[in-house]
Amino acid sequence: MRLTADDRDATDDAMNHMNPLPDADKPEATEASATQLVDQLAQAGRAAQRVLANLSSEARVNALNLAAVHLRRDAQNILAENTRDLDAGRANGLSGAMLDRLALDETRLESIAAGLEAVACLPDPVGDVIDISKRPNGLQLSRVRVPIGTIGIIYESRPNVTADAAALCVRAGNAALLRGGSEAVHSNHAILASLTKGLVEGGIPAEAVQLIPTQDRAAVGAMLSASGLIDMIVPRGGKNLVARVQADARVPVLAHLDGICHTYIHAAADPEMAREIALNAKMRRTGICGAMETLLIDAKFGDAGALIAALMDAGCELRGDARVQALDSRVNPADESDWDTEYLDAILAVAMVDDLETGIAHIARHSSAHTDVIVTSDDAVAEQFLTRVDSAIVMHNASSQFADGGEFGLGAEIGIATGRLHARGPVALEGLTTYKWMVRGTGQSRP
Repeated sequence: MRLTADDRDATDDAMNHMNPLPDADKPEATEASATQLVDQLAQAGRAAQRVLANLSSEARVNALNLAAVHLRRDAQNILAENTRDLDAGRANGLSGAMLDRLALDETRLESIAAGLEAVACLPDPVGDVIDISKRPNGLQLSRVRVPIGTIGIIYESRPNVTADAAALCVRAGNAALLRGGSEAVHSNHAILASLTKGLVEGGIPAEAVQLIPTQDRAAVGAMLSASGLIDMIVPRGGKNLVARVQADARVPVLAHLDGICHTYIHAAADPEMAREIALNAKMRRTGICGAMETLLIDAKFGDAGALIAALMDAGCELRGDARVQALDSRVNPADESDWDTEYLDAILAVAMVDDLETGIAHIARHSSAHTDVIVTSDDAVAEQFLTRVDSAIVMHNASSQFADGGEFGLGAEIGIATGRLHARGPVALEGLTTYKWMVRGTGQSRP
């Protein structure tokens, strides 16, 4: 499995209305019990994290490799539980893109196991010395990477996130408290059960990775209020979920917002390259956060008509401005909302822009600061784009679907941070650490 950022779609709250489990529709008068539950789990996680943080890097590596062994052994049970989720999803009218993100098969499950092993092989950031300095008074100061502590992850339909989050948190010495989406509840529990066998066999307390055992939405509120017990929240879901988390959290949030990704076809783009990149960026997998949602075509690009036709021939619905509609009668008219929409489907907004300046200006107005791409053979123009577009990831002559921790050599990711603090872009092991100052003296006292 590509351990990816593929997780942008309908909000977690919306999905809870389609929860097949009995506790989905409990009245919201469960706030006190949800708070008690989350507090108990978080306290157990903090205790486990203290054990985990004192284990050697080799011990954490061994535990993750054992978790991969158990995941493979339990493959048939996991796939059976995933079938239960898929059946419920179809009955509840999940979109094709959502079902694709939810679905597991032997290949995807093997990739999840391989991903655990890939994370285990990554360099351990814990204990890295960021810098060392010596003060005139003889004090030696060093900054050293340490785990953040207990990480709360609120996510939706992709069951691979259960394994991604567990692997990354454990490798970086953190405990994880997971609240998965109701549409993947059986898959998530089956995956975690297998992972836990390996972690415990490797000497890591079972409480180091826990899954909230209820789909009641009150549990999300309890996580957001667990200041002092949960050290950071990572929301992985739709716009409304992330907005709620940012508005209500009393815990630091590492936000993963919309993937409104642009591809700008410059006048000097190679037509064949432009066509290949555009088709891949949109149609390889339409339901992931790195999928292109807006295509910008330079008015001086000579192969615009063929590019438009290729996308529609591949089954993509295009919504374009007047100049794009003039290229092909099959293009539907775009309205203002299309430039700000993450479709997560075979739908694409297309605009004609006059030059690099207007292309960058369009991106500045409408991008979610996730991933934006330029296709051009003019390296000077490309450098302007890479420098001036202020997104977490900017690319030249490559599909936006490479916006993924695995593709960046990070082994896995817990999300793509679109903010500007702490971590940005694919958040992997280093993004799940903080640092502390170590001060070594020889008896100094301050005058």
